[in-house]
Amino acid sequence: MRQIRLFTQQVLTAHSSIELEADPAHHLARVLRARVSDKVLLFNGDGLDWQGEVSLIEKRRVIVQIETGRPSVAESPLSTHLGLSLSKGERFDWAIQKATELGVTLITPLLSERVDVKLPQDRLAKKLMHWQHIIIAACEQCGRGYIPRLNKPIALDHWTKTVEADLKLVLHHHQVAPLPDAAPGSVALLVGPEGGLTEAEVDAASAHGFKRFRMGPRVLRTETAPAAALSILGSRWGDL
Repeated sequence: MRQIRLFTQQVLTAHSSIELEADPAHHLARVLRARVSDKVLLFNGDGLDWQGEVSLIEKRRVIVQIETGRPSVAESPLSTHLGLSLSKGERFDWAIQKATELGVTLITPLLSERVDVKLPQDRLAKKLMHWQHIIIAACEQCGRGYIPRLNKPIALDHWTKTVEADLKLVLHHHQVAPLPDAAPGSVALLVGPEGGLTEAEVDAASAHGFKRFRMGPRVLRTETAPAAALSILGSRWGDL
């Protein structure tokens, strides 16, 4: 039996009813073809999954009766902050989608020297909304109750100077430092763009406490590297 799970921006409380916003209502009624009395899980990013039942479906209205809420069990015990250099096309979209599925806590898009992406100020809000939609859809699919926070793009050097974490790692395919045995409470992970980080950028990150982290002999693409690194960290200290 399928489990329908949808995001809503509304406050959810037990034994109440809500009218879904236009997008989730359309998805539930027209795409998933739900019917009255179908069960649905709703979440709004508060860390809870709310069991509900569809009580009304009309042409432009869907009402759900909320029953009870329970804590989500899909959050990683390891807090991870991904600093990901911007990339062209769908590469960045794919990377943040998979990072969300793998339990990332916070994502900061970075502008580094070899980033070849133009993001005018008048397009920034639309792009952030697009990325936020990808993150929310990934949370719907993978069962997460908290939504990873998405920051505005910032310069790489500013991020490496100011980011705080128990362990800071920069992906680097030439050199490697062993991961510590003791589990950190939080990790900051720096991933370069399609052309990679420059040696000067890696050196600057190292000067701010980032350890060089090599995952193997192969050079991974910018959209593959975060998923691989988060999988390793999640397997070592998280819940994978």
